Amino acid sequence: MPGSLPLNAEACWPKDVGIVALEIYFPSQYVDQAELEKYDGVDAGKYTIGLGQAKMGFCTDREDINSLCMTVVQNLMERNSLSYDCIGRLEVGTETIIDKSKSVKTNLMQLFEESGNTDIEGIDTTNACYGGTAAVFNAINWIESSSWDGLRGTHMQHAYDFYKPDMLSEYPIVDGKLSIQCYLSALDRCYSVYRKKIRAQWQKEGKDKDFTLNEFGFMIFHSPYCKLVQKSLARMLLNDFLNDQNRDKNSIYSGLEAFGDVKLEDTYFDRDVEKAFMKASSELFNQKTKASLLVSNQNGNMYTSSVYGSLASVLAQYSPQQLAGKRIGVFSYGSGLAATLYSLRVTQDATPGSALDKITASLCDLKSRLDSRTCVAPDVFAENMKLREETHHLVNYIPQSSIDSLFEGTWYLVRVDEKHRRTYARRPSPNDDTLDEGVGLVHSSTATELIPSPAKKVPRLPATAPEPEATVISNGEH
Repeated sequence: MPGSLPLNAEACWPKDVGIVALEIYFPSQYVDQAELEKYDGVDAGKYTIGLGQAKMGFCTDREDINSLCMTVVQNLMERNSLSYDCIGRLEVGTETIIDKSKSVKTNLMQLFEESGNTDIEGIDTTNACYGGTAAVFNAINWIESSSWDGLRGTHMQHAYDFYKPDMLSEYPIVDGKLSIQCYLSALDRCYSVYRKKIRAQWQKEGKDKDFTLNEFGFMIFHSPYCKLVQKSLARMLLNDFLNDQNRDKNSIYSGLEAFGDVKLEDTYFDRDVEKAFMKASSELFNQKTKASLLVSNQNGNMYTSSVYGSLASVLAQYSPQQLAGKRIGVFSYGSGLAATLYSLRVTQDATPGSALDKITASLCDLKSRLDSRTCVAPDVFAENMKLREETHHLVNYIPQSSIDSLFEGTWYLVRVDEKHRRTYARRPSPNDDTLDEGVGLVHSSTATELIPSPAKKVPRLPATAPEPEATVISNGEH
Protein backbone atom coordinates (compact mmCIF):
# COMPACT_ATOMS: atom_id res chain seq x y z
CA MET A 1 0.00 0.00 0.00
CA PRO A 2 1.40 3.43 -0.89
CA GLY A 3 2.83 5.16 2.14
CA SER A 4 2.87 2.08 4.37
CA LEU A 5 6.17 1.09 5.98
CA PRO A 6 7.47 -2.30 7.09
CA LEU A 7 7.68 -2.75 10.84
CA ASN A 8 11.44 -3.24 10.61
CA ALA A 9 11.94 -0.30 8.23
CA GLU A 10 14.37 1.45 10.56
CA ALA A 11 16.58 -1.62 10.61
CA CYS A 12 16.60 -2.34 6.90
CA TRP A 13 16.96 1.10 5.37
CA PRO A 14 20.44 2.47 4.64
CA LYS A 15 21.65 5.16 7.02
CA ASP A 16 23.11 8.59 6.28
CA VAL A 17 22.52 8.47 2.52
CA GLY A 18 23.91 11.58 0.87
CA ILE A 19 26.57 13.07 -1.39
CA VAL A 20 29.89 11.22 -1.11
CA ALA A 21 31.54 12.39 -4.34
CA LEU A 22 31.23 15.53 -6.42
CA GLU A 23 32.79 16.54 -9.72
CA ILE A 24 32.52 19.88 -11.46
CA TYR A 25 33.40 20.75 -15.04
CA PHE A 26 33.53 24.13 -16.72
CA PRO A 27 34.79 25.23 -20.15
CA SER A 28 38.49 25.93 -20.60
CA GLN A 29 37.97 29.48 -21.88
CA TYR A 30 36.39 32.59 -20.46
CA VAL A 31 35.83 36.22 -21.39
CA ASP A 32 36.82 38.96 -18.98
CA GLN A 33 33.74 40.98 -18.05
CA ALA A 34 35.52 44.34 -17.87
CA GLU A 35 36.78 43.80 -21.41
CA LEU A 36 33.33 42.67 -22.52
CA GLU A 37 31.83 45.87 -21.11
CA LYS A 38 34.11 47.86 -23.42
CA TYR A 39 33.40 45.56 -26.35
CA ASP A 40 29.64 45.76 -25.87
CA GLY A 41 29.77 49.52 -25.43
CA VAL A 42 28.02 49.51 -22.05
CA ASP A 43 28.84 51.56 -18.98
CA ALA A 44 31.92 50.50 -17.03
CA GLY A 45 30.77 48.35 -14.11
CA LYS A 46 27.51 47.20 -15.69
CA TYR A 47 28.67 43.58 -15.58
CA THR A 48 31.48 43.69 -13.02
CA ILE A 49 29.58 45.73 -10.41
CA GLY A 50 25.93 45.58 -11.48
CA LEU A 51 25.99 41.81 -11.84
CA GLY A 52 29.01 41.13 -9.59
CA GLN A 53 30.62 39.17 -12.42
CA ALA A 54 34.39 39.02 -13.08
CA LYS A 55 34.70 36.37 -15.79
CA MET A 56 32.31 34.28 -17.87
CA GLY A 57 33.07 30.83 -19.20
CA PHE A 58 31.61 29.68 -22.51
CA CYS A 59 31.51 26.67 -24.81
CA THR A 60 32.57 26.62 -28.42
CA ASP A 61 30.73 24.53 -31.01
CA ARG A 62 32.94 21.61 -29.88
CA GLU A 63 30.87 21.07 -26.75
CA ASP A 64 27.17 20.54 -26.03
CA ILE A 65 25.01 19.07 -23.27
CA ASN A 66 25.96 15.51 -24.21
CA SER A 67 29.72 16.11 -24.27
CA LEU A 68 29.59 18.16 -21.05
CA CYS A 69 27.84 15.29 -19.26
CA MET A 70 30.18 12.67 -20.74
CA THR A 71 33.19 14.66 -19.55
CA VAL A 72 31.97 15.18 -16.01
CA VAL A 73 30.75 11.58 -15.59
CA GLN A 74 34.02 10.07 -16.78
CA ASN A 75 36.04 12.51 -14.67
CA LEU A 76 33.93 11.63 -11.62
CA MET A 77 34.46 7.92 -12.22
CA GLU A 78 38.21 8.26 -12.74
CA ARG A 79 38.94 10.77 -9.97
CA ASN A 80 37.08 8.62 -7.44
CA SER A 81 38.27 5.22 -8.74
CA LEU A 82 34.72 4.03 -9.35
CA SER A 83 33.90 0.99 -11.44
CA TYR A 84 31.39 1.28 -14.27
CA ASP A 85 29.80 -2.04 -13.31
CA CYS A 86 28.89 -0.82 -9.80
CA ILE A 87 26.45 1.89 -10.95
CA GLY A 88 22.76 1.07 -10.53
CA ARG A 89 21.19 4.45 -11.26
CA LEU A 90 22.28 7.41 -13.35
CA GLU A 91 19.97 10.40 -13.54
CA VAL A 92 20.68 13.50 -15.59
CA GLY A 93 19.48 16.85 -14.28
CA THR A 94 19.43 19.46 -17.01
CA GLU A 95 17.45 22.22 -18.65
CA THR A 96 18.93 21.57 -22.08
CA ILE A 97 17.75 19.11 -24.71
CA ILE A 98 19.17 18.41 -28.14
CA ASP A 99 16.57 15.86 -29.11
CA LYS A 100 12.91 16.01 -28.06
CA SER A 101 12.81 12.23 -27.68
CA LYS A 102 16.34 10.85 -27.12
CA SER A 103 17.71 11.63 -23.67
CA VAL A 104 21.16 12.77 -22.60
CA LYS A 105 21.25 9.68 -20.37
CA THR A 106 21.18 7.36 -23.37
CA ASN A 107 24.27 9.10 -24.75
CA LEU A 108 26.06 8.58 -21.43
CA MET A 109 25.46 4.84 -21.70
CA GLN A 110 28.31 4.78 -24.24
CA LEU A 111 30.65 5.10 -21.26
CA PHE A 112 29.31 1.84 -19.80
CA GLU A 113 29.50 -0.34 -22.93
CA GLU A 114 32.77 -2.10 -22.14
CA SER A 115 31.67 -2.96 -18.61
CA GLY A 116 28.57 -4.68 -19.99
CA ASN A 117 26.47 -2.88 -17.39
CA THR A 118 23.18 -1.93 -19.00
CA ASP A 119 21.02 -2.39 -15.88
CA ILE A 120 21.19 1.29 -14.93
CA GLU A 121 17.96 3.01 -13.96
CA GLY A 122 17.21 6.72 -14.18
CA ILE A 123 16.65 9.13 -17.05
CA ASP A 124 16.73 12.87 -17.71
CA THR A 125 15.00 15.24 -15.30
CA THR A 126 14.35 18.52 -17.04
CA ASN A 127 13.08 21.84 -15.71
CA ALA A 128 15.19 24.96 -16.16
CA CYS A 129 17.81 25.29 -13.39
CA TYR A 130 15.93 22.93 -11.07
CA GLY A 131 16.64 19.73 -13.01
CA GLY A 132 19.80 18.91 -11.05
CA THR A 133 18.09 19.18 -7.67
CA ALA A 134 15.20 16.96 -8.77
CA ALA A 135 17.75 14.41 -10.03
CA VAL A 136 19.55 14.44 -6.66
CA PHE A 137 16.27 13.86 -4.81
CA ASN A 138 15.32 11.01 -7.15
CA ALA A 139 18.69 9.32 -6.69
CA ILE A 140 18.54 9.58 -2.89
CA ASN A 141 14.98 8.28 -2.81
CA TRP A 142 16.00 5.36 -4.99
CA ILE A 143 18.76 4.38 -2.55
CA GLU A 144 16.79 4.99 0.61
CA SER A 145 13.04 5.26 0.35
CA SER A 146 12.85 6.82 3.81
CA SER A 147 14.87 9.86 2.67
CA TRP A 148 11.74 12.02 2.45
CA ASP A 149 11.38 13.36 5.98
CA GLY A 150 9.00 16.18 5.06
CA LEU A 151 11.52 18.89 5.89
CA ARG A 152 12.17 20.30 2.43
CA GLY A 153 10.53 23.59 1.63
CA THR A 154 9.30 23.44 -1.97
CA HIS A 155 7.39 25.91 -4.11
CA MET A 156 6.28 25.36 -7.72
CA GLN A 157 4.00 27.44 -9.91
CA HIS A 158 3.27 28.29 -13.54
CA ALA A 159 5.18 31.34 -14.78
CA TYR A 160 6.67 32.58 -18.03
CA ASP A 161 9.72 34.26 -16.52
CA PHE A 162 12.38 32.42 -18.57
CA TYR A 163 11.65 29.77 -21.16
CA LYS A 164 12.95 28.25 -24.40
CA PRO A 165 10.12 27.51 -26.81
CA ASP A 166 12.18 27.69 -30.01
CA MET A 167 13.87 24.37 -30.58
CA LEU A 168 15.89 25.93 -33.39
CA SER A 169 17.51 28.46 -31.04
CA GLU A 170 19.83 28.13 -28.05
CA TYR A 171 18.52 31.36 -26.57
CA PRO A 172 15.62 31.90 -24.13
CA ILE A 173 12.78 34.36 -23.94
CA VAL A 174 13.30 36.28 -20.70
CA ASP A 175 11.13 38.68 -18.73
CA GLY A 176 13.89 40.08 -16.53
CA LYS A 177 11.75 41.85 -13.95
CA LEU A 178 9.32 38.96 -13.62
CA SER A 179 12.25 36.54 -13.35
CA ILE A 180 13.67 38.39 -10.34
CA GLN A 181 10.23 38.61 -8.72
CA CYS A 182 9.64 34.89 -9.23
CA TYR A 183 13.05 34.02 -7.76
CA LEU A 184 12.58 36.16 -4.64
CA SER A 185 8.95 35.15 -4.07
CA ALA A 186 9.92 31.48 -4.40
CA LEU A 187 12.69 32.02 -1.84
CA ASP A 188 10.21 33.65 0.55
CA ARG A 189 7.79 30.77 0.21
CA CYS A 190 10.38 27.99 0.45
CA TYR A 191 12.04 29.52 3.51
CA SER A 192 8.68 29.99 5.21
CA VAL A 193 7.64 26.39 4.61
CA TYR A 194 11.07 25.07 5.64
CA ARG A 195 11.06 27.08 8.91
CA LYS A 196 7.58 25.91 9.83
CA LYS A 197 8.49 22.26 9.27
CA ILE A 198 11.69 22.54 11.30
CA ARG A 199 9.85 24.32 14.11
CA ALA A 200 7.18 21.60 14.17
CA GLN A 201 9.88 18.95 14.44
CA TRP A 202 11.63 20.84 17.23
CA GLN A 203 8.38 21.18 19.17
CA LYS A 204 7.94 17.41 19.04
CA GLU A 205 11.41 17.16 20.54
CA GLY A 206 10.52 19.60 23.31
CA LYS A 207 12.35 22.64 21.86
CA ASP A 208 10.36 25.85 21.58
CA LYS A 209 12.22 28.21 19.27
CA ASP A 210 12.15 29.58 15.74
CA PHE A 211 14.54 28.61 12.99
CA THR A 212 16.70 31.48 11.69
CA LEU A 213 19.69 32.02 9.43
CA ASN A 214 21.94 31.47 12.44
CA GLU A 215 21.18 27.74 12.25
CA PHE A 216 22.96 27.48 8.89
CA GLY A 217 26.72 27.08 8.88
CA PHE A 218 26.62 27.98 5.18
CA MET A 219 23.83 29.17 2.91
CA ILE A 220 24.18 28.59 -0.83
CA PHE A 221 21.89 29.57 -3.69
CA HIS A 222 21.16 29.04 -7.34
CA SER A 223 23.27 31.83 -8.81
CA PRO A 224 22.14 33.38 -12.11
CA TYR A 225 24.42 36.26 -11.12
CA CYS A 226 26.32 36.95 -7.92
CA LYS A 227 24.58 40.13 -6.81
CA LEU A 228 21.21 38.34 -6.72
CA VAL A 229 22.69 35.83 -4.27
CA GLN A 230 23.76 38.61 -1.90
CA LYS A 231 20.28 40.13 -2.19
CA SER A 232 18.76 36.72 -1.50
CA LEU A 233 20.61 36.26 1.76
CA ALA A 234 19.42 39.74 2.75
CA ARG A 235 15.93 38.60 1.78
CA MET A 236 16.15 35.68 4.20
CA LEU A 237 17.16 38.09 6.96
CA LEU A 238 14.10 40.19 6.10
CA ASN A 239 11.98 37.05 6.55
CA ASP A 240 13.61 36.37 9.93
CA PHE A 241 13.04 40.01 10.92
CA LEU A 242 9.33 39.98 10.07
CA ASN A 243 8.86 36.60 11.76
CA ASP A 244 10.65 37.57 15.01
CA GLN A 245 8.20 38.67 17.68
CA ASN A 246 11.09 39.91 19.82
CA ARG A 247 13.05 41.70 17.12
CA ASP A 248 13.42 44.83 19.25
CA LYS A 249 15.75 42.83 21.50
CA ASN A 250 17.95 41.46 18.69
CA SER A 251 20.96 43.66 17.92
CA ILE A 252 21.25 42.44 14.34
CA TYR A 253 18.02 44.28 13.57
CA SER A 254 19.28 47.60 14.90
CA GLY A 255 18.28 50.41 12.55
CA LEU A 256 15.64 48.33 10.78
CA GLU A 257 12.69 49.32 12.95
CA ALA A 258 11.06 51.37 10.19
CA PHE A 259 10.46 48.23 8.15
CA GLY A 260 8.47 46.32 10.77
CA ASP A 261 5.16 46.63 8.94
CA VAL A 262 6.24 45.94 5.35
CA LYS A 263 4.65 43.10 3.41
CA LEU A 264 6.98 40.73 1.57
CA GLU A 265 5.03 40.92 -1.68
CA ASP A 266 5.49 44.70 -1.75
CA THR A 267 9.26 44.64 -1.36
CA TYR A 268 10.63 42.80 -4.43
CA PHE A 269 11.85 46.06 -5.98
CA ASP A 270 11.91 48.30 -2.91
CA ARG A 271 15.42 49.78 -2.97
CA ASP A 272 15.21 51.09 0.61
CA VAL A 273 14.37 47.65 1.99
CA GLU A 274 16.99 46.01 -0.21
CA LYS A 275 19.82 48.34 0.80
CA ALA A 276 18.97 48.25 4.50
CA PHE A 277 18.89 44.47 4.74
CA MET A 278 21.93 43.98 2.52
CA LYS A 279 23.84 46.21 4.93
CA ALA A 280 22.45 44.41 7.98
CA SER A 281 23.30 40.99 6.51
CA SER A 282 26.77 41.87 5.21
CA GLU A 283 28.60 39.98 7.95
CA LEU A 284 26.31 36.96 7.57
CA PHE A 285 27.00 37.04 3.83
CA ASN A 286 30.76 37.03 4.41
CA GLN A 287 30.49 34.16 6.89
CA LYS A 288 27.93 31.92 5.24
CA THR A 289 27.66 32.64 1.50
CA LYS A 290 30.52 34.59 -0.07
CA ALA A 291 32.83 31.57 -0.46
CA SER A 292 30.12 29.73 -2.40
CA LEU A 293 30.35 32.28 -5.24
CA LEU A 294 33.85 31.28 -6.37
CA VAL A 295 32.73 29.36 -9.46
CA SER A 296 29.76 31.61 -10.16
CA ASN A 297 31.91 34.74 -10.09
CA GLN A 298 34.56 33.20 -12.31
CA ASN A 299 32.36 31.25 -14.76
CA GLY A 300 28.88 32.76 -14.78
CA ASN A 301 25.49 31.09 -14.61
CA MET A 302 25.71 27.32 -15.09
CA TYR A 303 21.93 26.86 -14.96
CA THR A 304 20.89 23.56 -13.36
CA SER A 305 24.36 22.86 -11.92
CA SER A 306 24.74 26.39 -10.54
CA VAL A 307 23.81 25.65 -6.93
CA TYR A 308 26.08 22.58 -6.92
CA GLY A 309 28.91 24.69 -8.27
CA SER A 310 28.28 26.76 -5.13
CA LEU A 311 28.50 23.63 -3.01
CA ALA A 312 31.74 22.63 -4.71
CA SER A 313 33.10 26.13 -4.06
CA VAL A 314 32.46 25.79 -0.34
CA LEU A 315 33.94 22.29 -0.11
CA ALA A 316 37.01 23.45 -2.06
CA GLN A 317 37.82 26.31 0.31
CA TYR A 318 37.29 24.83 3.76
CA SER A 319 39.02 21.98 5.55
CA PRO A 320 37.17 18.86 6.71
CA GLN A 321 37.56 20.08 10.29
CA GLN A 322 35.92 23.42 9.43
CA LEU A 323 33.06 21.71 7.63
CA ALA A 324 32.36 18.84 10.03
CA GLY A 325 28.89 18.95 11.57
CA LYS A 326 27.79 22.07 9.71
CA ARG A 327 24.30 22.50 8.29
CA ILE A 328 24.43 23.80 4.70
CA GLY A 329 21.27 25.50 3.50
CA VAL A 330 20.59 25.01 -0.22
CA PHE A 331 18.16 27.08 -2.28
CA SER A 332 17.60 25.60 -5.73
CA TYR A 333 15.52 27.51 -8.26
CA GLY A 334 14.47 26.80 -11.82
CA SER A 335 12.43 29.18 -13.95
CA GLY A 336 8.95 28.33 -14.93
CA LEU A 337 9.04 27.71 -11.90
CA ALA A 338 10.25 25.08 -9.44
CA ALA A 339 12.18 25.75 -6.24
CA THR A 340 13.22 23.99 -3.04
CA LEU A 341 15.07 25.05 0.07
CA TYR A 342 16.61 22.11 1.85
CA SER A 343 19.65 21.47 4.02
CA LEU A 344 22.63 19.16 4.03
CA ARG A 345 24.21 18.05 7.29
CA VAL A 346 27.95 17.55 6.93
CA THR A 347 29.24 14.39 8.59
CA GLN A 348 31.11 14.76 11.89
CA ASP A 349 33.87 12.42 10.74
CA ALA A 350 36.74 14.59 9.47
CA THR A 351 39.50 12.06 10.02
CA PRO A 352 42.08 11.36 7.30
CA GLY A 353 40.62 8.97 4.74
CA SER A 354 37.02 9.72 5.71
CA ALA A 355 34.37 10.46 3.10
CA LEU A 356 34.55 14.14 4.02
CA ASP A 357 38.32 14.17 3.70
CA LYS A 358 38.09 12.50 0.29
CA ILE A 359 35.47 14.84 -1.15
CA THR A 360 37.32 17.99 -0.05
CA ALA A 361 40.61 16.57 -1.35
CA SER A 362 39.01 15.85 -4.74
CA LEU A 363 37.99 19.51 -5.03
CA CYS A 364 41.08 21.17 -3.57
CA ASP A 365 42.38 22.04 -7.05
CA LEU A 366 39.22 23.93 -8.04
CA LYS A 367 40.81 27.38 -7.82
CA SER A 368 43.89 26.31 -9.78
CA ARG A 369 41.70 24.74 -12.46
CA LEU A 370 39.82 28.00 -12.83
CA ASP A 371 43.10 29.89 -13.01
CA SER A 372 44.43 27.54 -15.70
CA ARG A 373 41.85 28.62 -18.27
CA THR A 374 42.67 30.74 -21.30
CA CYS A 375 41.37 34.30 -21.50
CA VAL A 376 40.14 35.24 -24.97
CA ALA A 377 39.29 38.67 -26.36
CA PRO A 378 35.61 39.72 -26.50
CA ASP A 379 35.62 39.66 -30.32
CA VAL A 380 36.76 36.03 -30.28
CA PHE A 381 34.01 35.26 -27.76
CA ALA A 382 31.46 37.00 -30.02
CA GLU A 383 32.67 35.01 -33.04
CA ASN A 384 32.24 31.75 -31.15
CA MET A 385 28.71 32.69 -30.05
CA LYS A 386 27.83 33.63 -33.64
CA LEU A 387 29.25 30.32 -34.89
CA ARG A 388 27.18 28.36 -32.36
CA GLU A 389 24.05 30.26 -33.36
CA GLU A 390 24.59 29.68 -37.08
CA THR A 391 25.42 25.98 -36.75
CA HIS A 392 22.89 25.04 -34.06
CA HIS A 393 21.12 21.80 -35.12
CA LEU A 394 22.82 21.64 -38.52
CA VAL A 395 23.28 18.22 -40.13
CA ASN A 396 26.38 17.04 -42.01
CA TYR A 397 28.37 19.33 -39.78
CA ILE A 398 31.94 19.10 -38.49
CA PRO A 399 32.79 21.67 -35.80
CA GLN A 400 35.41 24.23 -36.77
CA SER A 401 36.90 25.16 -33.41
CA SER A 402 40.25 23.70 -32.43
CA ILE A 403 40.32 21.02 -29.75
CA ASP A 404 43.72 22.28 -28.60
CA SER A 405 42.05 24.81 -26.31
CA LEU A 406 40.09 22.13 -24.45
CA PHE A 407 41.26 20.73 -21.14
CA GLU A 408 42.90 17.32 -21.35
CA GLY A 409 40.30 14.63 -20.77
CA THR A 410 37.46 16.74 -22.22
CA TRP A 411 34.82 15.12 -24.42
CA TYR A 412 34.00 17.04 -27.58
CA LEU A 413 31.73 16.85 -30.61
CA VAL A 414 33.41 15.27 -33.65
CA ARG A 415 30.57 15.61 -36.12
CA VAL A 416 26.82 15.53 -36.74
CA ASP A 417 25.84 13.26 -39.63
CA GLU A 418 22.97 13.60 -42.10
CA LYS A 419 20.59 11.86 -39.66
CA HIS A 420 21.41 14.22 -36.78
CA ARG A 421 23.50 11.49 -35.09
CA ARG A 422 26.29 12.94 -33.00
CA THR A 423 29.73 11.39 -32.59
CA TYR A 424 32.00 12.32 -29.70
CA ALA A 425 35.63 11.75 -28.79
CA ARG A 426 37.75 12.56 -25.78
CA ARG A 427 40.90 14.62 -25.81
CA PRO A 428 43.58 12.35 -24.32
CA SER A 429 44.32 12.73 -20.64
CA PRO A 430 47.85 12.49 -19.16
CA ASN A 431 46.72 9.29 -17.43
CA ASP A 432 45.62 7.59 -20.66
CA ASP A 433 47.63 4.64 -21.88
CA THR A 434 49.00 4.48 -25.41
CA LEU A 435 46.15 4.15 -27.87
CA ASP A 436 45.47 0.69 -29.22
CA GLU A 437 45.95 -0.23 -32.84
CA GLY A 438 42.99 -0.12 -35.17
CA VAL A 439 41.70 3.19 -33.92
CA GLY A 440 38.78 4.56 -35.94
CA LEU A 441 39.18 7.82 -37.87
CA VAL A 442 36.70 10.41 -39.04
CA HIS A 443 37.80 12.07 -42.28
CA SER A 444 36.64 15.34 -43.73
CA SER A 445 38.02 17.82 -46.21
CA THR A 446 39.53 19.92 -43.42
CA ALA A 447 40.00 17.77 -40.35
CA THR A 448 41.01 14.34 -39.09
CA GLU A 449 39.64 13.38 -35.69
CA LEU A 450 41.08 10.61 -33.57
CA ILE A 451 38.61 8.31 -31.85
CA PRO A 452 40.40 6.65 -28.90
CA SER A 453 40.07 2.96 -28.23
CA PRO A 454 36.96 1.50 -26.56
CA ALA A 455 39.35 0.32 -23.86
CA LYS A 456 39.29 3.92 -22.68
CA LYS A 457 35.49 3.86 -22.29
CA VAL A 458 35.13 5.72 -25.60
CA PRO A 459 32.82 4.72 -28.47
CA ARG A 460 34.35 3.79 -31.79
CA LEU A 461 32.68 4.42 -35.12
CA PRO A 462 30.93 1.29 -36.45
CA ALA A 463 32.85 -0.65 -39.07
CA THR A 464 30.44 -0.08 -41.94
CA ALA A 465 30.71 1.22 -45.45
CA PRO A 466 32.13 4.74 -45.63
CA GLU A 467 29.53 7.42 -45.15
CA PRO A 468 29.28 10.48 -47.38
CA GLU A 469 31.89 13.08 -46.64
CA ALA A 470 30.64 15.67 -44.16
CA THR A 471 30.19 19.23 -45.29
CA VAL A 472 32.05 21.90 -43.33
CA ILE A 473 29.87 24.91 -42.55
CA SER A 474 31.60 28.29 -42.35
CA ASN A 475 30.41 31.84 -42.00
CA GLY A 476 33.32 32.97 -44.11
CA GLU A 477 34.97 34.99 -41.38
CA HIS A 478 37.22 32.41 -39.70
